[in-house]
Amino acid sequence: MANAKEIQDRMKSINDTLKITNAMYMISSSKLKKSKKMLSDTEPYFFTLQSEMSRILRHLPDIKDIYFENSEDNKKTEEKKVGYIVITADKGLAGSYNHNVLKMAEEHLKSHPNNKLFVLGELGRHYFEQRGIEIDRQFHYTVQNPTLNRARNISEEILGMYREGELDEVYIIYTSMENAIQEETQILQLLPLKKASFDVKLPADILMEELALKPSPEAVMDRIVPDYVVGFVYGALVESYSCEQNARMMAMEAATKSARDMLHELDILYNRARQAAITQEITEVIAGAKAQKRRNS
Repeated sequence: MANAKEIQDRMKSINDTLKITNAMYMISSSKLKKSKKMLSDTEPYFFTLQSEMSRILRHLPDIKDIYFENSEDNKKTEEKKVGYIVITADKGLAGSYNHNVLKMAEEHLKSHPNNKLFVLGELGRHYFEQRGIEIDRQFHYTVQNPTLNRARNISEEILGMYREGELDEVYIIYTSMENAIQEETQILQLLPLKKASFDVKLPADILMEELALKPSPEAVMDRIVPDYVVGFVYGALVESYSCEQNARMMAMEAATKSARDMLHELDILYNRARQAAITQEITEVIAGAKAQKRRNS
């Protein structure tokens, strides 16, 4: 058994760690509330864009547009140039958050050798660089502060490569929040868009309104879709950021609980060690008294 001094030193160290995990939990909680507000403030605009796209496709289901899947595309899967936008965190201590994203990204990169990799987050960049996986473009933005301007810059670069034929398909790998305690790593196709995704069923008693799209339906769609893609990327950035903070909160909560459990066990050990030391001192005093008594007699 360790002596009381060693146990006290260990308890002090755990108490210091406990203060850090508590502080990190509170910080992540504050950031999570902020990110949820950011998303809710911008959702109405992008939901309106999605609604307008659904409306146009409802009237013109056969519209031909570069941003939508083309049934005439005869390229084989292995021939397609596929881009992957991977959103990770800038730092760890967030449970399995980063591991799940990186694992999914690696699996899909192997299935499409003709790929281009776009990474956000320091951990993702270090991970792929250490494994010798080429990163086509590193967006040196901190994922700790997702903004519409950054989402627009990322989207414009991806859209430019898609329009120029450098990419046939673009996927985004990020983490979505299913509920307060459950997160899910997802991969969604960003480009080309699927018309079926915008197929909104209307009640039978609603009449089909007339649309005047100028200068042309294609021109209107080409103006709306880039903004929709910006909104999608922004939503993925904010949701990933929210999930990171939520994962860190749960990790810090688990660490705090473990630290308290350890302190409880060490407190028992400390009391036992102190009692043993007191018992030993009493025994030594009694033995000394007896020895003195024998000497005097």
